[in-house]
This record gives sequence, structure tokens and C-alpha cells, in this order.
Amino acid sequence: MAEETITLAEPPLPPVHDWPAGQLRGTEFEPVLAELMEEGPLTRIRLPHGGEEWAWLATRYDDVKMITNDPRFSRREASVRQFTRLAPHFAPRPGALAWADQPDHNRLRRAASTAYTVGAVKRLRSRAQEILDELVDAMVQAGPPADLVERVLEPFPISVVCEIMGVPADERQKVHTWTREIISTAGGVKAAERAKKNLFGWITQAIRGRQDGDGDDVLSLLAGAVKSGELKEEEAVSVAGPLQIGGEALTNNSGQMFYLLLTRPDLMQRMRNDPAVRPAAIEELLRYIPHRAAVGLPRVAMEDVMIQGIRIRAGEPVYVSYLAANRDPDVFPDPDRIDFDRDADAHVAFGNGPHYCTGAVLCRMQIEMLFDTLLARCPDLRLAVPADEVPFRQRTMIRGPLSLPIAW
Repeated sequence: MAEETITLAEPPLPPVHDWPAGQLRGTEFEPVLAELMEEGPLTRIRLPHGGEEWAWLATRYDDVKMITNDPRFSRREASVRQFTRLAPHFAPRPGALAWADQPDHNRLRRAASTAYTVGAVKRLRSRAQEILDELVDAMVQAGPPADLVERVLEPFPISVVCEIMGVPADERQKVHTWTREIISTAGGVKAAERAKKNLFGWITQAIRGRQDGDGDDVLSLLAGAVKSGELKEEEAVSVAGPLQIGGEALTNNSGQMFYLLLTRPDLMQRMRNDPAVRPAAIEELLRYIPHRAAVGLPRVAMEDVMIQGIRIRAGEPVYVSYLAANRDPDVFPDPDRIDFDRDADAHVAFGNGPHYCTGAVLCRMQIEMLFDTLLARCPDLRLAVPADEVPFRQRTMIRGPLSLPIAW
């Protein structure tokens, strides 16, 4: 008698959820994402742009870490196909670090990485402190009230990233204007593309002009890599652009952190009175704050992969949510509570795997400096308006307060 072959039926696919680009209040966790986390470890989503197709979304910590460190999921493949997405525009540059897989990713990243090592960032600290002190001095001398974003949180990281990149002082404002337009979704495709063209055109000329120099700024390092043949010019330009834009993220992240402290007197008092807790508090705030709206860049499954009993088929797009992973209760108990005494070091606010943020060390240093300097200089730092009157950016991929009116 022939043996029967038993085929186990795969579970039905989860429903597709539309994820609109909605208005978000302050530092609230996105309601849509919270619902998706409740539904299951893998859900299916459709974002506002890129057609009617859907994509997978992974929200559990372990799944997010696996997918972002598994070569079966390709960023490069996602750069040559149109998928459902948050941004209205989609034009990946050839050689872009964000869309590279290994081993290309390491080759592209290597040329600029020496500017972001622990040693390089430490050497930059004294210059960064000078920049910060000048900004805080000017704010204090002008007197309260003041907009903390305008006076400190915006110019400080932009100036520091320009120091690392090698952007001359007299050209920093226009570079900043371009990067702001690129990360916004409010201006539409034409405005973003115009800003990209201007920024990348400027970077191209800067790299061409530094190939005979020996500077240690990022643009000079990339110019040297082009001259030696390690990188093509378009690759060097594509690496530099996102590094320059990265300064915008710190403005918004630190803005959210200060907003939380200024609206939570218990947390602010702890930060003021116990400087030793600040490193752990910064990690907890990095875990907690909603850095971005919706999701970032997708990956594509290069072969069938089983996750949580669900088959992701070859060719299907997959998003991960670092925000959701940072609220996974199996890793961070009572995740919606800010707890400076928890061990939050395992958070994935800077990403995971090969695409872990290049500037993570620099970001931590600047946040630490902001807290130490502002709490020392303005011990009575407080909001100058009711909390619900603080305006937050809308229709932008990176979340944060538009302004932060303060007194002291």
C-alpha cells in the first residue's frame, strides 16, 4: 500500500492594512503601528505612494534583527523596483550606501568610516563644545523666552556635521536648506528632486576640487578614494549625501527628548540632580522616542523565507519597524513607560546589521553634550508655552518639534 503524502496547509495571508500619512501629536506612538503590532509578528501594509501593491511588515524585535542581518533580504533589489512607500518620490542614486548589499556596502562605507570612529569623534569633541557654547551663550545673553530648536538644536548638529564633512562656513546655510527640503514630504516630488540635484551637484564639485588635497574631512576622504580608484565618483557622491542629511535627524531626535523632559518634571528633575544617570537615560530616550513616521526603506526576499510560520516568497518586499522592535514587551518590559533604570542598550534606534547608523557614536556624543551644557547653563529650563501648543513637524519622514519655546 502506497504511503500517503500529507501536505500541511499554510496559514492564510493576513489582511492588507492601508497606512495613511496621518497627523501625529507630539511624541505619541503611531496608532496604526500599535494596531499592527497587536495583530501579529508579520502583517501586510500599503503605504500612501508607489502603487496599489502591499509589503510585509515585521514588528517583533527578534524578527527585525534577523531580517536586517540576513543576506537573503536585499536592499539593492529594492532599489530597482517600485514598491509601496511613504515618500512621494523614489529615485535611488547609483552607488547609494543605503541601497547596497554586501560586499559592496563595506567597500562604499570604508572610505568615510575613519571620520566616524570613536577616536575621531573624541578629537572633534572640543570643537563641538566650542560651537555649542557659542550658541548657548548667545541664547542666554538674549534672554528668555527662546526657541530651543532655532537657537541650539538645529544649528548645533548641522554645524558639527558640516565640520566632519568639510563644508565651508559660508556655504552651510544653503546646504542645510537643501537637506531640509529632501527629508520633507510636504513640498512634493519637484521640490525634493530640485533639492537633491542642488545638494548632490554641490557635493560633486567639492569632491572634484579636493582630489589633490590631504584633508581628513569626509569630502576629502571620498575624493581620495575616487582618485585612488577605490570608488567611482558617483559612488562617492552617493555616500556623502546621506551623511550630510544625517544632521537633520539629531535636531529632531534631541527636540523630542527635550520635549519629553520639559513635559515630565519627574524625569527632568532626575536628569538635573543625578548626572550619573544621564548615559542610561539617553539610551532609554533613544529607545522610546518615535524617530520617524511609518517605516524606512524596504528589502526584498531573494528566496522563500519562513518567519513565524509565515512564508515570505522570493520577490516580495519586506519592511521592518525599529520603533516597534524598541517597544517589544518580550525585550523591554512595560515598553511604553520611560524608565531610566532599565537596561535599554539593546535598542535598535540606530538600526541593525550592515546598515547600522554610521554616525551613532557622533550622535550619542552630541546628545550627551546638549544635556550636560543646557542643564548646567539653564538649571531652571522649562517650557514657555503649554505643552499642547508646541508645534510638531507634519508630513515629514523624520519626526520632531518644529519649535520648542523655552524659558529659564
